[in-house]
Amino acid sequence: MSDDASDWYGGLEPELDWSMIPGQPEDPEMRESASVWLFEENGAFAFPRIGIEAVGANWANHRFDYNGVLGGGRVLRQSRYGATLPVLSDTGRSSVLGAEGLRFECLEPFRKWRVTLDDMPYDGRTHDQLRGNFRIFADSPVDPSFRQTAVKLDAELTMVVPAWTQDYRIEKLAGMSEKQRTDAGLMGYGWRIEQLFRADGELTIDGETRAFKAQGSRIHRQSVRPMGAFRGHCWQSAVFPDGRGFATIAYPLREGESEDERYNVAYWYDGREMHPARATKIPFLRNLMAEGDDVSLELDTLVGRIAIGGTTTLGSFHIGNQGVGGMNNQQGAVRYTLDGMSAYGMIERSSPAELCTLVE
Repeated sequence: MSDDASDWYGGLEPELDWSMIPGQPEDPEMRESASVWLFEENGAFAFPRIGIEAVGANWANHRFDYNGVLGGGRVLRQSRYGATLPVLSDTGRSSVLGAEGLRFECLEPFRKWRVTLDDMPYDGRTHDQLRGNFRIFADSPVDPSFRQTAVKLDAELTMVVPAWTQDYRIEKLAGMSEKQRTDAGLMGYGWRIEQLFRADGELTIDGETRAFKAQGSRIHRQSVRPMGAFRGHCWQSAVFPDGRGFATIAYPLREGESEDERYNVAYWYDGREMHPARATKIPFLRNLMAEGDDVSLELDTLVGRIAIGGTTTLGSFHIGNQGVGGMNNQQGAVRYTLDGMSAYGMIERSSPAELCTLVE
């Protein structure tokens, strides 16, 4: 795939990216979601997922969640419901998805987005998250002793890799086996966009404002997403200084499932073309550790095997996360390496508690 205009959209219609659902959908399970994984280019801080989940059943109050990791084991966490913001932008397009102090806007479909955040997250430590002592989930009460800190973020995102899309709209499901349809549903029956970006912005915390440059990944989806069959996952992505990049999502094997049957989707971008890929080394979550876990991966492509080094840093953890079936969940940064280069990118992993070991 070249990066001309038609290929840049990953097979989707370009207007989908800035056409937010204008009002409460008839299907209570229909959701619109936008999220950003943002990493300061030198690893000074990370926001490993800032996201909104707008669900038909509770359209007046969108759920929003985010993690900020500032180094030295300090983590900012928020998860709650907030009053829905109008979808119309100043241009008159339905290009805004927001709740209270969190706002996403598509400025140009598949090319530019903006995210702004002005909120009071809870301020804690990663080691307390790992021990299940710093838990903030929208549907559970929060310990009133947790302190809160003001944070503001304003970033403009410029996409640097063509969109990687999953198109599981009804007409695309024909011919799939029941197992394939179940796995597609875990991604969402509808459409999903994932795209790597570079960003410029400002972060204000502890009364100090700093300008920054960053890179990361953004996701936009409209879908119905049944999670009853969820069994864990491993999701990674990054863009390197020379413009090459990758993303991969894989689920654990079911009992009796062959490697060829595993849900395992990926791509490798060589700076000019997108190449479909499959992960042959998948670092599922086994060690609960703040940083230093080896999450290197390998991708098989038609242009050869790509080996990418990876070590976790700036991590956030959600022990017993009900959003993923009560599993342990990691959302964090990774320092990836390739051909002498390094770049900070994302990892999200979830695994059943019995498969995880706390590493002091």
